[in-house]
Parts: sequence; structure tokens; C-alpha cells
Amino acid sequence: MLPVLALLAGGASCSVSAHAAGHATAAPALTPGGLPTTVVPSAYRISVDTDMKALVLNGHEEIDLTVSRPVGQIVLNQAGLKLEAASVDGTALQISQDETAQTATLSVPVPGQVPAGRHVLSIRYSGPIPQTPNGIYYDDYRDQKGRKKRMLVTQFEVADARRMFPSWDEPGLKATYQLSVRVPRAYTAVSNMPVSSVTKAAGRTKYVNFATTPRMSSYLLAVVAGDLGAVHGKGGSTPINVYAPAGEEKTGEYALGAATDILPYYNQYFGVPYPLPKLDLLAIPGNYEAGAMENWGAMTFIDNAVLFDPKRSSPETREWVYLVVAHEMAHQWSGDLVTMGWWNDIWLNEGFASWMETKATNHFNPGWEIWPRQHSDREAAMALDAQSTTHPIQQTIHDVSEASSAFDRISYQKGEQVIRMIENWLGEDRFRDGMRGYMKAHAYGNATSDDLWAALSQASGQDIGSVARSFVEQPGIPQVNVARRCVGDTTVLTLTQSRFTIHDPHAAALKWKVPVIAGDAGGDVRKILLGKTPSTLRFAGCDHAIKINLGENGYYRTRYDAASLALLQKEFASFGPADRANLLGDEFAMFQSGQASLKDYLSLVANLPATHENDIAVWQETISHLQALDTMMMGTPGQARFHDFARSVLQGQMQRLGWNVRADEPFTDTLLRPKVIDVLGQFGDRAVIAEAQARFEKYLKTPSSLPTSLVAPVATIAGREADEKTYAQIEKVIHKAPDTERKLRFFDALAASHDMALTRRTVALAYSGAIPNGRIVRALAIVARESGHPEEVWDIVLKNQDEIRKRLSPWSQETLLPAVAGETVNPDIAKAVLSNPSSTSSRGSMVSARQAADKIMSNAEIYARARTQMGEWMQENNVK
Repeated sequence: MLPVLALLAGGASCSVSAHAAGHATAAPALTPGGLPTTVVPSAYRISVDTDMKALVLNGHEEIDLTVSRPVGQIVLNQAGLKLEAASVDGTALQISQDETAQTATLSVPVPGQVPAGRHVLSIRYSGPIPQTPNGIYYDDYRDQKGRKKRMLVTQFEVADARRMFPSWDEPGLKATYQLSVRVPRAYTAVSNMPVSSVTKAAGRTKYVNFATTPRMSSYLLAVVAGDLGAVHGKGGSTPINVYAPAGEEKTGEYALGAATDILPYYNQYFGVPYPLPKLDLLAIPGNYEAGAMENWGAMTFIDNAVLFDPKRSSPETREWVYLVVAHEMAHQWSGDLVTMGWWNDIWLNEGFASWMETKATNHFNPGWEIWPRQHSDREAAMALDAQSTTHPIQQTIHDVSEASSAFDRISYQKGEQVIRMIENWLGEDRFRDGMRGYMKAHAYGNATSDDLWAALSQASGQDIGSVARSFVEQPGIPQVNVARRCVGDTTVLTLTQSRFTIHDPHAAALKWKVPVIAGDAGGDVRKILLGKTPSTLRFAGCDHAIKINLGENGYYRTRYDAASLALLQKEFASFGPADRANLLGDEFAMFQSGQASLKDYLSLVANLPATHENDIAVWQETISHLQALDTMMMGTPGQARFHDFARSVLQGQMQRLGWNVRADEPFTDTLLRPKVIDVLGQFGDRAVIAEAQARFEKYLKTPSSLPTSLVAPVATIAGREADEKTYAQIEKVIHKAPDTERKLRFFDALAASHDMALTRRTVALAYSGAIPNGRIVRALAIVARESGHPEEVWDIVLKNQDEIRKRLSPWSQETLLPAVAGETVNPDIAKAVLSNPSSTSSRGSMVSARQAADKIMSNAEIYARARTQMGEWMQENNVK
């Protein structure tokens, strides 16, 4: 899943293993989710009648059970359903429900028990079909002609299958599923497996019956029904279909092309052919919480993550669609075929899929330079991992609310970076061979991190577990410290390690086994495994720069001594793009942690024009941190001078790229141009602002006048500078746009306005229904960050949170206040978010609130230092 990873090997056993929840050896009495282990399912036969007008469902299911010893009660999950009747092997059961625990207890009449063995449980039930995007829900949208349409959608991860049918709703309790759903006859219905039959029913409805799935986890079941069209293709011999709201199916052709390329590539890579008879990709218009979801054989996507229209979609969307399709398809193996036993190991799903999406995208699009640009993902992970509220990749998850909070940058981006580091250390072939062994050993079952390390160790002949566990089972970031000296005509580097932290003076002094690759720009390379004791590297000569983390394949920060840094600054342009971005990122991080002055970073940035830097990875890194510094300087007398400096750094790129997209330019220039235009507008370049405003006025009259790559930056500049008239024009575009891509693009433009009166309107717009429910929290956080009024936005959201929460799923409920609060640097707001009742309503809520408070206090300290050091550096360097 994209927001914005056991059991016994193989498929023979359906009993719960203690190995799924940790390292215990005794069989537990309860599953990780709190259900008795004495009763487990092996097969579901589910029939759901939906009423898409009354928005209710009535269901009946039969579940094949295995009972390991006689029991008087059967306990399973449900949430928001009403169980009306239940029986086991024809014997009626008494029903009690606990909505807080999300369970139902079915009791055998006294005296009596369900004996050990195989049984059939039958349940009749009913429930709502709500609008909030989790469980089974409805999605109202408007098609391209403005007509109102309704779609039936499911989204079950983490634990919302229980909202459509009573179940053992845990990833370790795999079973088969045979689904039948009653929907309007005009609807097209899609599920994990192909349609086996269709039967007409009363009231212009029909039953759509689907073939039985393989053994899989409950959260991977899916059904989508509505007025759908599709485009069709094949990946090898497997039919692939992209479904979209009728009339938009042609915009699924780009994703279809990606999927048809990727599926044979994954078949070969994993060594296990895709096992289902078809693969569907389904575009959900707007009201969708996740970015995408890997339901086995029926992957769902918010529309702007799978639909690409060359006439209106940006190049960023083109790249995003490819990455997301590759991510969810990787899950068809890592996550679906082999699933983590419990949410402790969610990173096995998400970290691996994040890494694999980049690998596949790079394979098919080498000109996109996707690997060097993964630097931004690395920085995002480390920003969270340096804080006191970080957690290990593999962490103890106590309940499903806490599981939701684990879908974060640690599981995704840090997990991705650790896998990348291990592959780079072992070599591609040995890593791939290990993955093939892992997939074959655990197909249709569940696995843990230890199972993966065992497979990689067996394939490589190396002890991978000892290295990997140091990164996966403990939190934080290693810091490699470099001390350089010259002995004769030899450079001697002494490497030691410490822990990199930001605003965490009491962090535990952890140690890692760090795979370090070091070298010079000429190709002289060394590899060592840095442990608790210092290591020494020797290179011929004393006058060359030596770069640590060569290629940026390692998950660690590097702190250079003065002599090393001086040579790296001198030879900066001689290293590759990934290394240049890495050095910039590490130097900014050293400032954030208080280990270095901001001047070390600014000196590198100031020299970029002189070195004729043109690489997108380096400029993305630079732009992101210049924007961060602008936020830190906001409202200070020095901000105008900082803008002058930032413009001087960037204007050379503007001159090189120009406003006009060239037919023969590399894709990376097409991606970089809008970023440069946008940030120059932010930094007050009046020529860029005037040109953007003129182009936007023309665009409103003739949309084809503006290349799709420039719509977002031009609209954002227009929004930032907007008066009442311009604001109303952009707001009108949002209301009329039928697709999520345009709605969010133009909302972001309005969010950039610094006019407080307009900011209030933008906050209200975020939860007015104009923005999809699943994107409301994102929208409010963006307004808080971009408007320059984060405290005022916090006050407005706090005052109106009851109204906002009516549109939010449980996941968004937990992140609403933390997402907005985290954009401030006010300690009072840190206290307020921690003390708010919503922050103590669940484990997941507490995690989000603590992370936000930690971010506030950390940034408050960094901002103060930045303002002082920026002023000193500008004075020393005569920045006027």
C-alpha cells in the first residue's frame, strides 16, 4: 500500500505459529490481534447484498473452521456490523458483540462444546455502507460530463475486512475466499478473481459470483463495482486490465503499458510466476484513503496514481504512475504471495516494494536517473529516524491502531534504503537468488524478517542476519566519522561510528555493522564492515578527496573532518550526481544536529553555479533545503537577503532551461524546469512572477497554451500572488475538475497564498467536499506549511475539527491534528497536541501526536540556530 509489512512455510497448515509474532517458541493462547488460537479459518464463502440507494448491506457467509481442542465459544472480528444469526454445523449459537474490541463472541448453548476437528460456521449479518474511505464504502463522484455517479469500493488494510464480513481479520490467518456480491445490473463488478457467473436478481440487480481465491490474508480481498470501462492487454500470458470510470478508460493505457512490461520482468526476477489468472488495476475517483493498494489480482489506486492523460497530466504524474504501478505489482509477490505474519514486519511488504518499484522503473526508464534521485527518499527517512520518537523498522505492534502508524517513512523509505544497501553489499545476482529462495519457501504462507535473512545468507554464503538486524531491530542512524592524515605519500582514514541524532540528547549509544564503501573520483574503491572498533583505510597519495558512502548506497550519515571536507569541496564536481547530492545532504544534516555550522553547507551551495551543476538529483536536494531555510528565515529582516542569495544560485538553471519545453530535451530537464520556476517565484524573482502571471491568465482562456509540465508552477505562483479575482478563478477550476490530479494541483496553488483572509477560505475549502475525503489531512497540512500562517491554521482546524472529522477515516482521524501541528514551531502547540483527547484515543494516535510534538521542538531549536548562522554567513560573504 502507498499512503502519502509468520506463519509456517508453504500452504499446508492453517494453524497459527508463535513465530509470526516474534521469537517465542511456545504456542500462544491468543493470536497477535487477540483472538483465541484454538479456532482458525481455512475457507470463506461470502454473499453480500448491497443496496446502493439505502447504503446498507446484508450478508451471509459460511466459514470452514479447524478447531484444535473443544471450545464453548468462537471469537472473531467484526466492526460496525450487526450479527443477526449464527450456527455451527447447524447448531444455533448465542451472539454478543464488543464494538470497542471489534469482536463478536459466538457461544454454544450450555451444556455443550464445539469438538476438535473441522466445522462449518454460518453467519447472517447486516451493516452500513458509509462514505468514509475504509472497509466497504461508497464513492460519489462526477464523470467527465459532470454527471453524478456512485461507486462501491473496498479498502481493507490494515484491519477493515471486518467491516464487510465477520472474519479472522489478521494477516497470519490465511484462507481462501469465494465471493458473491449483489449490485445494480448496470454496474461492472471486479474482484480478486475472474467472474465465474452472473445471475439476474430482483429490482434491476444482479449477483456477480467470483472464482475462489488462493490462500491469502483477509486484508487483500477486494471488490469494486460501478460504471466502469477498461483497456486490456497481456503481461506474458496473463491478461491485464485497467479499469476506470466509464469514459476515462483510455487514460489507463499508460499504466497498462507499464504493467505489461513489468509483469514478465517480475516473473523472471522472483522465479515464481504470477499465480492468479488475471491482474486488474482499478482507478478510484477521489474518495480513496491510500495512494494505492495491492489487493491480490485487483489492485486499487486513487485516480491520479494510475490514470495519465497526456493533454492534462504533468510529467511528474507520468513518473508517479509508473512508480506506483511497479510498487503495487511488486506486492503481488512480497506481501500477497508471501505475507508478514503480523504487522511487526510490515516493512517486509512496504520497504521491499518501495525498493523494487525503483529497480523496475530504472530498468525500463534508465534516462530518468531514478536511483540518484532516491536521495530525497533517504532524506525523508532520516528526518524521522534522527528524532527521539523514531522506532525500529521491525517493531512491536500491539494493536491495529498502532499498526496503522507503522505505515511511515521508517517502514517504507528506511526499509527501502536498507534493502538497497544489502543488495549493493551482496551483489545483484546473489541478492536475487536469495529472494527467489525466499519466495519459493514461503509461497501462500507467512514469513518474518529472519526468514528473509536466512534465504539471503544461504544464497550468498554470508551472515546477512548480523548486519541486517543491526539496522532493522534497533532505531536510528549510524554516523561514520572520518579523520584524515597523511603518512608518507599515503592517505590514512580512521573511521569510527556514533549515532546521528537531532534534538535527542538522551539517545541510546547504539552500534551497527555498517557496510562502508569509500573511494576517490578516479575509481579507487575500498569496502569494509565498520563495527564497534575503529577501522583504517589507506589510499595512495595525499592530495585527493576520499568520499565515504560512494554511490550513496549505504544508510548512514558521514561526518568529515576539516581536511577531508576541504578536499571534497575542491573536487566536488568530479564525483557522480548521487555522491554530490549525498555530500550536500550530509552537510545540511550536520548543521541540523548541531555538529557543524550552516556555513559548510552554504559554501557548497554557493559554488554550484561555478561548477556548472546541471544534474536534477543535486538540484532537487538543493532546492528542498533552500526552501527549508526560507521557512526558517520567514518573518526575519534577513529573509530578503537570503532570497537574493537563493536567486543567485538558481538563476543560471533558469537561463539554461528557459520557459519553453524542447522536443529533444531529457526527461530530467522537463522535471527540473517546473521546480526551478516554482522556487524562484517563492524567492521573489519578479521577472519569473510576472511571466507566470501572464501565462496563467492566458491558460485560463486557452488551457492548451501552457505545457502540462508548467501548469503546476505557474498556477502556484499565481496562487501565491493572488488577489480576490485570481483566487476565485482558481477555486472555480477546483470545483469543475472531475479528476483528483487537477483538484490537488490547484488546491496547492491556493495554499501558497500568504493572505490570511484567503488562507481561511482555503482551510474551509479543504473539507468542503471539493477535495477528496482521503486527501483532507494532506490538504490542511499543506496550507499550514505553505501559507506562512501555521499557527493560525492550527487554530482554525482545532476550532472546526468536529466538522472535519465527519469526513475522515479512522486512519486520518489519528493524524489530523498532528499533521497540522507539526508545521509549527510553537512549544504551546506541541503541548496542546499531546494533551488533546484525540491524541490519547489509541496507540496510533499517541504515536502521531508524539512525533508531531518532537518535530515542533526540534525545529524550534534548528530555526533559532539557522537565523543566527545565516546572518553571519551572509555578512561574511557580502550578500546584500
